Amino acid sequence: MHDKILPLEGNFFIGCNYWASHAGTSMWSDWQPETIDQDFRQLSEEGVQVLRVFPLWSDFQPIHRLYGVAGTRREYRFGEASFLDNDTERSGVSKIMMNRFHTLIALAEKYDIKLIVGLITGWMSGRLFVPSALEGKAILTDPESIKWQNRFVRYFVKNTKNSSAIIAWDLGNECNCIENVETSEEAWLWTSSIANAIKIEDQSRPLISGMHSLSPVGNWTMQDQGELTDILTTHPYPLWTPHVGIDPINTVRPIVHATAESLYYSGLGGKPCFAEEMGTMGPMISSDEVAGNFARASMFSLWSHACHGMLWWCAYDQTKLDAAPYEWIAVEGELGLIREDRKVKPTLIEMHRIKNVIDQLPFETLPPRKIDGVCIINTNQDHWASALGSFILSKQANVDIEFQYEDQPLKDSNIYLLPSISGVEGVPRKRWKELLERVANGATLYISMADGFMLDFQDITGLQVETRSKRRRGKKIGIKSEKGNFQLELFNSTKLSLNNNKARIIGTEEDGNICFSKNSYGKGEVYFLSYPIELNVAQEEELAYHPDDYPYWKIYREVFSSMSFHRLVKTEYKHIGITEHELSEEECVIVIIHYASVKKTIPISLKKGWKVKEVYYGEIDSNKFKDVHVNLQPNEATIFQITKQND
Repeated sequence: MHDKILPLEGNFFIGCNYWASHAGTSMWSDWQPETIDQDFRQLSEEGVQVLRVFPLWSDFQPIHRLYGVAGTRREYRFGEASFLDNDTERSGVSKIMMNRFHTLIALAEKYDIKLIVGLITGWMSGRLFVPSALEGKAILTDPESIKWQNRFVRYFVKNTKNSSAIIAWDLGNECNCIENVETSEEAWLWTSSIANAIKIEDQSRPLISGMHSLSPVGNWTMQDQGELTDILTTHPYPLWTPHVGIDPINTVRPIVHATAESLYYSGLGGKPCFAEEMGTMGPMISSDEVAGNFARASMFSLWSHACHGMLWWCAYDQTKLDAAPYEWIAVEGELGLIREDRKVKPTLIEMHRIKNVIDQLPFETLPPRKIDGVCIINTNQDHWASALGSFILSKQANVDIEFQYEDQPLKDSNIYLLPSISGVEGVPRKRWKELLERVANGATLYISMADGFMLDFQDITGLQVETRSKRRRGKKIGIKSEKGNFQLELFNSTKLSLNNNKARIIGTEEDGNICFSKNSYGKGEVYFLSYPIELNVAQEEELAYHPDDYPYWKIYREVFSSMSFHRLVKTEYKHIGITEHELSEEECVIVIIHYASVKKTIPISLKKGWKVKEVYYGEIDSNKFKDVHVNLQPNEATIFQITKQND
């Protein structure tokens, strides 16, 4: 079972990021508690459990620097008022703003809403909000800035930690957007400093990372954030995330985006992860109805993959605000779950409805999904594209994968994927040796190649590189598979001209050059593909949501068919994702998520000896062991239980 990451009822939470409906980021200076009361009442009635709220840094720590003769620094003040007389003032914190935040807490308690507090809110929606005394400084690396951030955080946490409404602290809103730090050590040091300041005052609540667009390498990594915080977060907006905003919002790529990215962060960062900010980015992306369909399918996907929760951006539309950033950026105005006339959009209606569906299921927590393989992310590649492409292909091949980085200890698995190997470094020798030992002892290894290098290529693949060169165009390859022969059109700018020593050839290019093979290695097997199909699927338009026209998933089906396959449910329809959740040796919950925006009735086959016991959500026509048909609605889910028939 999956432990809860936040102290909330139910095994999946929903909510949104909150700025007051009348003022947006100006809510603390344009203080209207009666409006916030109305907001909270409405949000509570519409099923919102959690709000992520933001004590705007420039409002809550309004310190000014005063200067003397020849620009010498004298002291800090609130405008002209000295602040040396008590703990609040010595922390540079406005007592007025703290009183307002306590009012917000009281309103949250009144309506049984739980709060995640983004502490260092110096960046929001395209604008910096920094105390005037610190303007122009390197906010995340300057010692003076870090000193005042520590003082603010410690005072704020100490002053509010007794509230039952606050369930978690967040480092702040996307603090890695405040400044381009020069090294990962600077990012680590800032994170550690703020994390320690929070933990000094309160160790009873989890600490959330709150960052945007982390990577396994670079200055801001999910590994460092996982080391220093308790919960990782994704902000999976298709528009802003590489390789996602190229397909319609109600198709597979955007729908699995939040799930794939959260699993990617969690796998590499070693901590649980949830979607802390997500949304379509408004009516220029999709209609309200389609946005609701996207939210529904995304929510079911996150839940079935143990991604814990989903917070939308944001609570209310903000089309009539003159202040920056709303005056600067058109896309920020229509992102709410609720319009300015307080009309609720389909997205929130669907979130509330699906939350009720999940809570009414006859098991407290959905068991973990079955995992069929481990996807190992390589140092030099486009990490996110490789992860996303692998995840989409695995879903279309009706298998489930998890992620790890190449320098992490190998997770146990019968199948390992090394997708789209790139660059000259290969896999670190220690891990490479360990991986080959797993294969020699019976595991299957799949390798797809971009422009990469690896040790022992001839030994492990049974192939020999005759020459390497560059080419311009894609190639058609023919596959001769036990599952049937087929053709694919693939692209790789790097061409390997290969000779065969002892491998079984599965696929060749038009000129007969080998491109897909299988080789015995000890007790195991190694599949080699000389095309980076994961990058192709992630980086190219339309490939993902036309699996019949671009059946790259057949490569994954070939690889996974080599093991003693244990899937209980199979289908030839490729616009769905299926997860299997074992209740016992004889009972299993099946979740099917429909990525397509059409109605469709599909046949599915159950493993011999299994039958449908109960349908919890959706429509299924079944006749004991055969003739099982699922009636799929657009971007919907089907949830049912199957049971093993006793002889």
